[in-house]
Amino acid sequence: MNPTRRTLLGATLGGAAAAVGLPATPAQAASWQLKWSPSTSAGLGAFETVEDDRADSHPEGRPHIRTEGNNWRFTMHTVDRDTSTDRQRHEVTGLRTSSSSYLRWLPGQTWRITYSMYIPSSLKATTSFTHIMQMKQPGTGTQPIVVQSLRRVDGVQTIELKLHLANIVVGRTALAPLHNTWTDVDFQIKIGDGTSGSVRWILRNGGTTVIDKARTGVDTFLADRVRPKWGIYRSLGDTSGSLQDCHLLLSNFRGYQLV
Repeated sequence: MNPTRRTLLGATLGGAAAAVGLPATPAQAASWQLKWSPSTSAGLGAFETVEDDRADSHPEGRPHIRTEGNNWRFTMHTVDRDTSTDRQRHEVTGLRTSSSSYLRWLPGQTWRITYSMYIPSSLKATTSFTHIMQMKQPGTGTQPIVVQSLRRVDGVQTIELKLHLANIVVGRTALAPLHNTWTDVDFQIKIGDGTSGSVRWILRNGGTTVIDKARTGVDTFLADRVRPKWGIYRSLGDTSGSLQDCHLLLSNFRGYQLV
């Protein structure tokens, strides 16, 4: 991970007053407190759970999720299948702080995740879903709350953030300029039911802000808690011929709570 990129990413954390859900003139200014800063030396122990070929469809390809230098690498082969055989999934979930504990994101809380991602040109946007980050309620069979996805729109490859429950696209930008380069992600979420939630999504590339979009008054909670997921989760229903062997690199994770 480039030290300059770390500096640029860290510099964004000073603007707490601009965070979603913050009062304009608080009696005591809230601030972002670092709660999670995993190292690749912890391997996959940085996460609450790991979903690496849970259907055992391609044992020869394991590990599909592993560390590679300062990065976590997710490798997807076209032969890989999830337990639902119309899709593929290699993902990690949650923010583990020790072998016996992990962070719980609960209603009324505001969280911020920053990290860097490298999307090679082999990982393309598709006509059906390709998610590389999700916010979900833990457990099987639950819908995602928020998704960061690679989606083809009128034939154009894009990356978007969508509030899945309300079918609201928070923001969308072209994917092609972000291929084969490191992009910094800054994602903020206020967890709330009904209209008490909010999100903000920022992408930066080479110090330039590519997109900065927010949405307030939205539903960001289902039940129990919210748990983030990262990796490659995609449908096999793509009609653009974009599915191929690919990978995703993620680095320099930081998790903050607004307190």
